[in-house]
Amino acid sequence: MNHSLPSSHEPNLRFRTINQKGLTFEDVFHQILWFMSQDPGGKYRLMIGSDSQVHGNETVFATVIVIHRKGKGAWAFLRKIRYPRRYENLYEKISTETSLTEEIASLFTEEHKMQMIDIVLPYIYKGSSFTIEGHIDIGSEQQNKTRIFIKEMVSRMQSAGLEPKIKPDSIAAYGVANRHTK
Repeated sequence: MNHSLPSSHEPNLRFRTINQKGLTFEDVFHQILWFMSQDPGGKYRLMIGSDSQVHGNETVFATVIVIHRKGKGAWAFLRKIRYPRRYENLYEKISTETSLTEEIASLFTEEHKMQMIDIVLPYIYKGSSFTIEGHIDIGSEQQNKTRIFIKEMVSRMQSAGLEPKIKPDSIAAYGVANRHTK
């Protein structure tokens, strides 16, 4: 199966926020560092997740990076891709969403992660924290057709060094990214 995903290392990899367009990954990363440095004692979750929706003869995929400071707001960055075909096979769709999440997560090198950890590290004993989560648009409820993919997709997130989250805890995927696939 050939997904032919665009490479994250292409110069056209761009993100946007509500107010900004054309952000590079390094722009996004520096805004995350700035956000975290405003309250280094906060509890932070870096969430990455993707969702998709078929429209006519194309499928829209949205991947988001969300930096959430518990009780004190969040900042979201979006990458949207339109594929010129319908993704109707549920496994292929979920697998592609997971691949896009893994792809963006791979941009966070060990050096990037250490820079984020270094912000909160002096405050760990005062309650600060930092996690990196991979949000998957699948659920375990009996009626949910995606439940059969949980083990595989969770393993993929763990292999990518992410703390996997599924519904109802995967808000970056089924909540934030979903809004941008419409």
